[in-house]
Amino acid sequence: MISSDKRTVQLIVDQCLAHGVTHFVLSPGSRNAPFAIALDTHPQVECVVIHDERSAAFFALGMAQQLGKPVGIVCTSGSAPLNYYPAVAEAYYQCVPLVVITADRPAEWIDQGDGQTIRQLNVFEGHVRYSCHFQEQVQSNDERWYVERETAIAFAEGNGAWKGPIHFNVAFREPLYGTKSEIETARTRIIHTETSIFSPSSATVSDLLKGLQLPKKLVIVGQMDPDPGFLKELSEFASDSSVAVLVENTSNAADPAFIHCIDRTLNRITESELKDFAPDLLISVGGAVVSKRIKSFLRKNRPQFHWKVGSAFPYMDTYQSLSHTFGTTSASFFRALNSLTFQRSISNYGGKWRQLDHLSRMRMPDFFEEIPYSDMLVYQTVFDLLPDKCQLHMGNSSVVRYCQLFDPISSVKYWSNRGTSGIDGSTSTAAGASFVAKDDLHILITGDVSFFYDSNGLWNSYLKSNLRIVLINNGGGGIFRIIPGPAESPQLEQYFEATHAHSAKGICESYQVTYDAVHDVSELQEKMQVILSNTVSDRPVLLEIFTPGDKNAPVLESFFAFLRS
Repeated sequence: MISSDKRTVQLIVDQCLAHGVTHFVLSPGSRNAPFAIALDTHPQVECVVIHDERSAAFFALGMAQQLGKPVGIVCTSGSAPLNYYPAVAEAYYQCVPLVVITADRPAEWIDQGDGQTIRQLNVFEGHVRYSCHFQEQVQSNDERWYVERETAIAFAEGNGAWKGPIHFNVAFREPLYGTKSEIETARTRIIHTETSIFSPSSATVSDLLKGLQLPKKLVIVGQMDPDPGFLKELSEFASDSSVAVLVENTSNAADPAFIHCIDRTLNRITESELKDFAPDLLISVGGAVVSKRIKSFLRKNRPQFHWKVGSAFPYMDTYQSLSHTFGTTSASFFRALNSLTFQRSISNYGGKWRQLDHLSRMRMPDFFEEIPYSDMLVYQTVFDLLPDKCQLHMGNSSVVRYCQLFDPISSVKYWSNRGTSGIDGSTSTAAGASFVAKDDLHILITGDVSFFYDSNGLWNSYLKSNLRIVLINNGGGGIFRIIPGPAESPQLEQYFEATHAHSAKGICESYQVTYDAVHDVSELQEKMQVILSNTVSDRPVLLEIFTPGDKNAPVLESFFAFLRS
């Protein structure tokens, strides 16, 4: 087998393969040529080439989410690595294991005015689980041991219980294109064993019982991958009438006993009822929570105890009340709670939450009978037509917030870049996911600003016909009309919304994406059913839905007012 003649490259590639990294997304360049040569010639590696580094990194993020294992990204030196940063930060906070490999220039040329030469050392510091810097050649046994040891530690850190991106930065001197058939293999592996079984000590059991014997217990589940084992244990825990479980569609945990639409339910709580719904014990699981209302509610009504479950970010105190942190899997933790002996159903706290949720859900059909054409009606129509067993990718800002107002479908997998909650990368991430999960229908719901910002997500040769994009074009950043503050500002349209009159049609024509548009609800119902069919196109399909930007905020306000009445 032929590889690069750079020994460091050979060792890094071998270490990647040993840790299950078989998929790489490369961006063209010259300084990263040694990695391109080594990866392209390796029979176990699948390479994807995407020119735009920002899009490439998000594409890899979507691949890693679907594959459930690390994906590598490789770029040249200079400004190229900086374009990785948004996706690296997103992967860090979503705990997705990306392997970031950046080529660098020799140290003596840093700050000397040479092309594509910048300060790359620790460039992602603070947003990776581990970072290494190497020279291109290994001259001694100690240097070889150093490369092997550092890469082994990086994989132990980035793909352990607390997953996340790792960074290998390698400085190369020319020539860059040499090859060699005698290939180095890494001999050092480090296996970091962490138990996922939660076996509380007698002291811990005492603390657990103090919380479990309180009458108002609230579980809130943030962003998670589907986990049937956890769902089973949480459902059993929720059979206790003194327990309320709040989830979002990004939690991928649907159950009739859970509250699925947090904002919709909170909306019905009156000022006089706040104390009745404030928890004594809060248990938080998973990643980011979309609802700003529940964060505000819990910060103002702090529980006596807050237990955070999971290895990642153990001291993250979102609700300003953290008291205990448990570095174990969610399934193991709730399995342990279910096995403890304590008095259950000591109150109807969970029943009160479910009653509010039921009243809100029952009111919804009446609201949609007479509302005007608007974003709200579009989401209701799209969710009504959403097929079983698809994968739904949600853009950020107003999109993911609207989506939380509708009950999830248990067979649908929900995804959104809620690590940093930026609008960049939604299209690229969905494209990467659909590329590796080829047998599933992938539907991306995105806003206009988010779509245009990431239009390079369509600039690659790997788009699949299983990708459907539902683009809601309301002429600007609609989020700023539905959150307090900017909606009342005279700078709203120019500086916050960035009002525009653009269409995605030209972009779709450039990238051979099948395009259609709708302007009213009857068109939407008809064309949504068409684009969801398997025979509509052998290319990705985009449906652009134009809505009146000035009507959306009043309709949403009337929605919450109607459910309260």
